[in-house]
Order: sequence, then C-alpha cells, then structure tokens
Amino acid sequence: MDQQTITLTIVGMAIVTFGPRLLPIWLLASKSLPPPVVTWLHYIPVAVLSALLLPSLVVRDERIDLGFDNLYFWAALPALLVASKTRSFFGTVVTGMAVVAAARFLLSG
Repeated sequence: MDQQTITLTIVGMAIVTFGPRLLPIWLLASKSLPPPVVTWLHYIPVAVLSALLLPSLVVRDERIDLGFDNLYFWAALPALLVASKTRSFFGTVVTGMAVVAAARFLLSG
C-alpha cells in the first residue's frame, strides 16, 4: 500500500470517528436544549452501560442463564442495589468484587 492511501485512510478514519462527536457540539454549543431533551440525555449513559453489561451477565453458551451457578448474575444484584441506593461507582464495584470473592471462597471448599 502506498503512503498516500495510508494517509487518506487515517484521515478518513479520523473524520468518521470524531465527526459524529464534534458536529453536535459545534451545532449546539450556542443553543440551550429543552428540559425534556436534557432529561432524556441523562438516561443515555445508563442505557448504553446496561446494554453492554447485561449480555455478559445473563448469556452463557449462547443461552440465557439465570441459574444459581451463574455467579456474575447473582453478584450483580447486590451491586445494583448498592448503585441505586448510594450512587457510588466505587461502592458498586467493591460490592460486586466482594460478593464474587466471597462466593468463590465459600463455594470452592
């Protein structure tokens, strides 16, 4: 591959990567959004994180697994409770790790 093709590929990839992120900022920087839109935008990170996380918690071997041997699913439940009550990322992570560690310790013997 020649140098021009490589350079054009990198520039094209940069435009495709950063364009959708920068375009709304440039277009909306001087405008205020309606309150319902702002409220709706607050739910996007939670929705994206849930969509990424849920399959790893409940799907094993291409099937939904909610059995008692699915340790990560059951550890996510107390972590979800801590997250909803405290809104603490650190507390949520520590809770999930502690439940997994305790379950592995208690179930391995």
